[in-house]
Amino acid sequence: MTVKYHESGIWIEKTGENYRIGLSEKGQDDIGEVMFVELPEYGTKLEAGDVLLGVEGAKAVTELTIPVAGEVKAIHEEVEDEPELLNSPDKNENWIIEVSGVDQAVVDTFANDPWESKK
Repeated sequence: MTVKYHESGIWIEKTGENYRIGLSEKGQDDIGEVMFVELPEYGTKLEAGDVLLGVEGAKAVTELTIPVAGEVKAIHEEVEDEPELLNSPDKNENWIIEVSGVDQAVVDTFANDPWESKK
């Protein structure tokens, strides 16, 4: 599956049974250099609009919300100790969580380009 992008500054990609969610180029640009993050806990059931990530960056202190509902199945724990990983362009480094139970139809409505929602 291709990576999809949401206007909130996240990307989402199907990985096997789960969906991996990370910080997109737009999100990185909006926040600036990430200095601190607060992640959800494993097993948490998130609804669309719930807080995905509490983040402190050079440009903003904010909470990113998750645009899909799902249950947290994996957490990128290294990000808690090394929040600068979220500044990386590499999706193997800037991912945040993996969730299950996502509605693919919702994901299909997201943009194919990380900057599309800014146009």
